[in-house]
Amino acid sequence: MQNVTAAGVGIGDDYPPRIMGVLNVSEESPYDPSVYDDPGEAAEYVDSELIAEGADIVDVGLESANKRFEVLSAEQELDRLDTAVETIESVSGDAVFSIETRYAEVAEEALARGFDMVNDICGFADPRMPEVCREYDVAVAKMASPPDLERPGAVENVDDIYDALKREGLTDKTIVDPAFGGWSEEKTLDDDRETFDRLREFRGLGQPILVSINRKNFLRDLAGRPTEEALPVSLAATAMAVERGAHVVRTHDVAETVDAATIGKAFARDRLRDADLGVEELDVTSAGEAARHLERLGSDADLADETTTRVFELSALSDAERETLAAAALDAGVTVAPGTAGVLLAGTPDALARLRSRVADESPREGASERLVDALYAVSNTER
Repeated sequence: MQNVTAAGVGIGDDYPPRIMGVLNVSEESPYDPSVYDDPGEAAEYVDSELIAEGADIVDVGLESANKRFEVLSAEQELDRLDTAVETIESVSGDAVFSIETRYAEVAEEALARGFDMVNDICGFADPRMPEVCREYDVAVAKMASPPDLERPGAVENVDDIYDALKREGLTDKTIVDPAFGGWSEEKTLDDDRETFDRLREFRGLGQPILVSINRKNFLRDLAGRPTEEALPVSLAATAMAVERGAHVVRTHDVAETVDAATIGKAFARDRLRDADLGVEELDVTSAGEAARHLERLGSDADLADETTTRVFELSALSDAERETLAAAALDAGVTVAPGTAGVLLAGTPDALARLRSRVADESPREGASERLVDALYAVSNTER
């Protein structure tokens, strides 16, 4: 996993989760507590509500993400940039300042005037964006999006989200954002929930991950909460996202999110990482996640079913069924550990499929029961 630095702040597996607070200088933005058009008031908000509460990064938005509004042109965003620049010049606290834009022209002007990083909500749809970020040697958050400057985040399928993040390449300082939320009419709550469920797959890109899940609909719907009552569901999801490998959490609720991210990091599984030896234990829990890393390494993604281990307990086997299982497991490459209360079965998805085939093929001769065959069929067909 590539670590990234943003104005001296480390982002990645070797660092604590970073909190990105939000400031909007767009009068049409939907979340009122973060919206300011006066630089002095905006700076006071950043100092007292964001930096003082633990924000490492302040993301400054020039326009609303609400799809009901017309997309601003680069010229219109530049007209609002003065307010953003005056704000960051007036802030007394220490933070990394990120400009949220889709235009390389706006990013270049913002970086030249004091911003530290870029949050590209159109995923390098402007082909000059990676060039600008490399020229200024800055971190850039790349949000999954079609290659269209007017359709940020309008990607539904998780596999398409992954491909969108790869499109136009990644800079050495890219942070990937799978784009949660209602960026398009087509994206459903189930799409967002599947993306969250498969969050570890995005580690296969080898770059730090940013999540923006604060009070999002796909979480509120599960708990039946309106936006103003949705902080608890956001915090629960934040801890889970960090445990699953997220490195930056974008939020309007900074202090509470700091705590949730701290808990998520504390209970994430320790993995071996030795840069000097070039050894890293990957966070892989399924064949789908393994396939992403195999692809990144230029390996055969079809080997994914041989790279992860599934573990099952079989508690209803007779002595004869146990013997049949143990004998077949020897050739299949599956571990069978019998105990007084049941049998532990462990192996890769491919090995479990081989075990099922052996038992099914030999069942008449070996006397394997239909129940054992059915149990192994269920085991070998679970989601990989």
